[in-house]
Amino acid sequence: MSSYQEVLQQAQTLTPEEQIRLIEDLSSLIRQQVTMISKPKRSILELRGLGKEIWNGIDAQEYVNQERDSWNG
Repeated sequence: MSSYQEVLQQAQTLTPEEQIRLIEDLSSLIRQQVTMISKPKRSILELRGLGKEIWNGIDAQEYVNQERDSWNG
């Protein structure tokens, strides 16, 4: 495998357009690696029950009825 200096020297021989393309490809590669490492997959099911205490003691049908009534003025 090439050392950093060897790769840098090779990059310097590229045209400016090729250098930009190389930068874009490297950025994309790094972004993919960082995303895979730092963001483990999450499940929507982890949100189950979140905020349920807000609704404690509130009748769901009565709440819906009040909301619908407020739409009509």
